[in-house]
Amino acid sequence: MKKKTKSPKIIYEERNFSKLEEPMAEYRSVRIIPAIQDFSYKKFEKIAGKVPFTQKEWAAILHLSEKTLQRYSKGNKSFEGIYVDRILQIDELITLGLEAFTDADAFYEWLKKEKPVLGELLTFDSLKSTYGIGLLRNQVGRILHTVYI
Repeated sequence: MKKKTKSPKIIYEERNFSKLEEPMAEYRSVRIIPAIQDFSYKKFEKIAGKVPFTQKEWAAILHLSEKTLQRYSKGNKSFEGIYVDRILQIDELITLGLEAFTDADAFYEWLKKEKPVLGELLTFDSLKSTYGIGLLRNQVGRILHTVYI
């Protein structure tokens, strides 16, 4: 004959749990992304004025000719979406870079030097691709938080 096993009794008790209070998290301010169709050359000029990049360097980063960049300048024309996206990515990198290096010239010099990072060689030419911009942004973030690899 089989023995019957008793199932355990579950006792429900009312418990008074204390409330856990955590410190309030710090959030950065929300950045409003400008409308892509309304990103004029003057807005670009404000960003470009933060760092000592030459017009030739900006043209290479944006995959435009210098002449096209000058045409945008003359008529204060609005940039097309793909260029706005790249400009905003570079602006984010510049903001982080200025926070880390506190001087635009020091940040520019850092960008000009070759940096081997996680099996990749980062150079100024890394600014020509979204992937390179991301790697540079990550590296500046590491510098800001003193996480050296």
